[in-house]
Amino acid sequence: MFRLASMLYSIIGTSFAGSFVIAALATGYDTLGPIIIAAAAGALLGIPASWYVARAITQNMR
Repeated sequence: MFRLASMLYSIIGTSFAGSFVIAALATGYDTLGPIIIAAAAGALLGIPASWYVARAITQNMR
């Protein structure tokens, strides 16, 4: 399951990070600090999300 979660993380983590950066830019936080924080928060939230999706996929395959 770890291999599946790591493959999913490459998609989910970057999607979350990109969405959070776009949200930060749209709300007017256009300096380096808030953009890095938004990208890091998205990347960190991608970890449990990819683990959850991987677990859901493997449980439905049984």
